[in-house]
Amino acid sequence: MQYVKLGSTGMDVSRICLGCMTYGVPARGAHEWTLDETAARPLIRQALDAGINFFDTANVYSDGTSEEIVGRALRDYADRDEIVLATKVHQPMRSGPNGRGLSRKAVMTELDHSLRRLGTDYIDLYQIHRWDPHTPVEETMEALHDLVKAGKVRYIGASSMYAWQFSKAQYTAEAHGWTRFVSMQNHYNLIYREEEREMLPLCADQGVGVLPWSPLARGRLTRDWDTTTDRSATDRFGGTLYQDGDRTIVEAVTRIAAERGVPRAQVALAWLLHQPTVTAPIVGAAKPGHIEDAVAAVDLVLGDKEREELERAYTAHPVAGH
Repeated sequence: MQYVKLGSTGMDVSRICLGCMTYGVPARGAHEWTLDETAARPLIRQALDAGINFFDTANVYSDGTSEEIVGRALRDYADRDEIVLATKVHQPMRSGPNGRGLSRKAVMTELDHSLRRLGTDYIDLYQIHRWDPHTPVEETMEALHDLVKAGKVRYIGASSMYAWQFSKAQYTAEAHGWTRFVSMQNHYNLIYREEEREMLPLCADQGVGVLPWSPLARGRLTRDWDTTTDRSATDRFGGTLYQDGDRTIVEAVTRIAAERGVPRAQVALAWLLHQPTVTAPIVGAAKPGHIEDAVAAVDLVLGDKEREELERAYTAHPVAGH
């Protein structure tokens, strides 16, 4: 495994981040395809054994049970001081007032719940899951700053939004002497590259680490285009992200993978790891081979012609994932 600094911080993270949305009680939350604790624990341990020290979850994943499963596994298998543990806040956790969003009340309440579920007294990277148009950005940024100063959070990050929103949040923090975001977790892969227009140049300019979610496009980059899986059959959100013309890019991945004699996932992840702004793709793993492919991709070097072939068929997409 290779390790790099997260953005302009001094914290070292593995080039692969294990995305833990895959783990949770299937009967709770919005993802009925998730793996329960018995199935999840061996995969988390495999990731640790492979040198992955970066784990990303969220309060909303499987109604909090992802945090519970990940927290117990890391407590049993890892040294907490060596782990970079990330979670998120914003999405609805309960009905009624103050059950979602980025108000001071919601941010501080949900952090305490996440700490309890994860079984830890601090979060390494606390991320806002989306932009909250209903809360003043000053309120959110000050609340996050106070959590850092209280020692409950080491660093803060953001997730999918427009570049002007991210810039506004960073400017607001700097103007008040508050903690700035050190990372951007955004939607970025071979078949969705709209982030290259504004967000990625902004992150490069500001020294912000980039943590792409859905780096394999919900698995579309790893299989034939018309293949259906248990997840894709029930993933309503994922069904809104891509378009039929993207199959030509998948075909290019297939050709190069065949020429190299490696799985398609390795090619798609290697392309992402070649991008200069990318710190660590967030890779979900439901099978041991998923972790093996992600780790192998770190050392797979693509040639200029291969990257050109992978990129050539891309066409503009509507903004998706915010």
